[in-house]
Amino acid sequence: MTKRALIVIDLQNDYFPGGKWTLSGVEAAAANAARLIAAAREANEPVVHIRHEFPTDDAPFFAPGSKGAEIHSVVANQPEEPVVLKHHINSFRGTELKSLLDGWDAEEVVICGAMSHMCVDACTRAAADFGYRVTVVHDACASRDLAFGGVTVPAAHAHTAFMAALGFAYATLMSTDEYLSMGTAVR
Repeated sequence: MTKRALIVIDLQNDYFPGGKWTLSGVEAAAANAARLIAAAREANEPVVHIRHEFPTDDAPFFAPGSKGAEIHSVVANQPEEPVVLKHHINSFRGTELKSLLDGWDAEEVVICGAMSHMCVDACTRAAADFGYRVTVVHDACASRDLAFGGVTVPAAHAHTAFMAALGFAYATLMSTDEYLSMGTAVR
């Protein structure tokens, strides 16, 4: 059986309503991520939580030691599940993520979290470059409106564009229901 690990990226309080950088659809994405976490725990597969903090207190969100930088309670880690602290967009950069995955003999990673167009994208591409088989559970990810050159791109379009790009060459894309319907069989 392929050895899998679930990577839950940056589902932190500042991304939720009332936070400093609210994402579109984050509550639904977190609810789906919680389902993935429950399934991984039941299957005895490792779960690693990624938590982003900016290095300085003047950060736009995820300020060091702030309530907003804490993992949201809907997807909170269990004591035996590692939380990887990162200071960059890519969850592998300057962290122990790769060492953890290699220590678990992971061959496949399942990715969910936020933001679709930033940290999910960066982690997915890096994981594929490291040789892991990657699955992104698209409805367990969230994004926000983007703007460039006077054009606003709605969050749903940004999310869709990034998922399409990842699905083209970096990852298998599935909904939460599709992924969970596969059970613990080799994917």
